[in-house]
Amino acid sequence: MADSSHPVVLFDGVCNLCNAAVQFVLRRDRKARFRFAALQSNAAAELLAAAGWRGPRPDSVAFVAGGRVLWKSSAALAVARRLGWPWPLLGVFAVVPRPLRDLVYDFIARRRLRWFGTRASCMVPTKELRARFLDAGEAPAAGHQ
Repeated sequence: MADSSHPVVLFDGVCNLCNAAVQFVLRRDRKARFRFAALQSNAAAELLAAAGWRGPRPDSVAFVAGGRVLWKSSAALAVARRLGWPWPLLGVFAVVPRPLRDLVYDFIARRRLRWFGTRASCMVPTKELRARFLDAGEAPAAGHQ
């Protein structure tokens, strides 16, 4: 498990859009602040439990930092704020009420697998990126839970 000094992005490991978003963040996270794990992984389950999450794992991006879990649009905005310029500018969308932001998020999320497709298993990070993935030592997970 990663130390709490690194925020963690939890993502759907078999979703092509989600994997593309992780690649996007990796390329722009110049200071290597973020750690990652597939929502389907044991590492994600342990991290969420440690943060006090007691419900089922939603099929959504999550951002875990400082013992707090953010989901959906709030998670995406938290990530954007911590990336290099100009991505923190997206933080302006935080003024939009969360239910409205999440309505747009849910619209895309419900269609993402149909629009962008899936992978047979979770992404396996390269040797160089392995340390940034909490679930790198786990066997690749297949499909959704």
